[in-house]
Amino acid sequence: MRQINCVIQKTWYNIHSEKRCKGSVTLSKIRFFALGGLGENGKNMYAIEADSQIFILDAGIKYPSAELYGVDEIIPDYKILIRAKDRIRGIFLSHAHEDHISALPHILRDLNVPVYATNFTMQIVNDMLKDEGYDLETLTLNTISQNSIIKFGNVRVTFFNTTHSIPESIGIAVHTVDGVIVYTSDFTFDQSGDAMYQTDFRKINELSEKNVLALLTESLGSTLELNGGVSNNLNHRLNSIFTNADGRIIVSLFSSDLRKIQRIIDISLAHHKKIAIIGRRAQRIVDIAIQNGYLNIPAESLINLRYIDEKNKNDGSDVVALVTGNRHEPFFMLQRMCKKADRLIHIEETDTVILMTPPVPGTEKMAARTMDILYRSDAQVKVVDKRLLTSAHATAEEIKMMINLLKPKFIIPTIGEYRHQFGVKKLAQEIGYKEDNVFLLDNGDVLTFDDKEAYVSRNDINVGEILIDGTAVGDVNDFVMKDRELLAEDGALLLVAHVSPKTKQIIGEVKIVTKGFVYVQESEEILNKVKETFLEVSKKHLEGKYINWNDFKRDVRNEVNRFIYQETRRSPITIPVIISTEG
Repeated sequence: MRQINCVIQKTWYNIHSEKRCKGSVTLSKIRFFALGGLGENGKNMYAIEADSQIFILDAGIKYPSAELYGVDEIIPDYKILIRAKDRIRGIFLSHAHEDHISALPHILRDLNVPVYATNFTMQIVNDMLKDEGYDLETLTLNTISQNSIIKFGNVRVTFFNTTHSIPESIGIAVHTVDGVIVYTSDFTFDQSGDAMYQTDFRKINELSEKNVLALLTESLGSTLELNGGVSNNLNHRLNSIFTNADGRIIVSLFSSDLRKIQRIIDISLAHHKKIAIIGRRAQRIVDIAIQNGYLNIPAESLINLRYIDEKNKNDGSDVVALVTGNRHEPFFMLQRMCKKADRLIHIEETDTVILMTPPVPGTEKMAARTMDILYRSDAQVKVVDKRLLTSAHATAEEIKMMINLLKPKFIIPTIGEYRHQFGVKKLAQEIGYKEDNVFLLDNGDVLTFDDKEAYVSRNDINVGEILIDGTAVGDVNDFVMKDRELLAEDGALLLVAHVSPKTKQIIGEVKIVTKGFVYVQESEEILNKVKETFLEVSKKHLEGKYINWNDFKRDVRNEVNRFIYQETRRSPITIPVIISTEG
């Protein structure tokens, strides 16, 4: 037998074209890595490299926590993939939630590669890309179904329907010569839903017969031990609230949770209510869902609210208003309604408000504030137990069931913080898996499958985050965030002076402007001392033949900062504005 020596390349982006030989078949190593989604909630973006081809699974965002001032969203740092662009076969999307698809508008500007998604997911993607100004004719957007089989040389990609809170969610299977790598994405085994939301167990069983090499399972619900009945309990709770409500009913919902929106619609219809949907983003998703048959709302039951005026109050007792949005938006709108600042609804004591939006990371303070404002409004506030709202993610028993169905050799927990990933590891060990067969990875680690063995290269890929502020991509870095943090904590101080380079004198009065630092009228003494500090520094720089303006400003900033910190123990952003003036 003729042997071919194989060279292992350590640098990922030259990526890894080495071959190994078994019999007459030449096989490539298989690698898995994540640019986001491991050890965090959101920003899901995973990659499988097989037969020197790269398959990207999902491309989502993460919302910022409170300390990231002004940042709108966070996406994975995908720039490492640009070097391997020619070998990327596509981005395969599992479902239409933002933490799985919303990085696409940013990524496709640099990586115009094919995108594959089910019909509903693709409709949402098209809407999102149009909103970002894309010409869809320049993109390769492929609509697939669970029966699609896409071939790329020795690699095939297939799909299977899963149950989630949004229609046409799918799992993705990458078939290689060494076995199948199955990515479940978010799933549950709740069988009480509509046919559009049900898991295809036949497809999963077919996969289990094809030698599953690795299972990439979601982790978020791994610490939950709920067993069945959640859906029925939620229905019972909602029906009880509707039955006992005397006036208008206002329900807060996340706009991407179409399954719960449909549930509220069905219960509203059963109680002979009219339905109004509030929220710009939600209206677009709902419109797409109605047009494609994913939401069932009789036209005669759907109403549009008019702006409140002397004649119109939108306060009919048969109205159910769905207050929808992403992340913080439902809380913000409820606060406006309580303060009588909203144009469509003013919450009154006769209203019943149902909260079905548990706080997501970064919105905890706003959610608590909203609760406080709602209770002050004297409305009937009904908070649905979080345990009844978590059924969109696989619980401990459901994760074990997926593992037992597919019988993978290796398990890689994805989609979740480290504690969730660790929870999957414990579950796998409970059903007989050895510790060596479950890999807890971080973003940037590379897991290599070589002759059905596996090993991890830690921190093999440089990964990071790109902060999106408005339309700016990549302009917001650690230095900018540090400045914003200082501005938020200690404010800013501008020191303005006119200096004549000819006479080496300060012309006119030195002015100090503060924002968020001190109240000027009560701090004249300290501000006068700041001026004195500036004059002392100026003497040194105005004595020479020439004025080095950069050194002048730097020394002013340093000395003023040192003085202010000594006096106040605060560090405002100090900006010297020294203007060269003829005089």
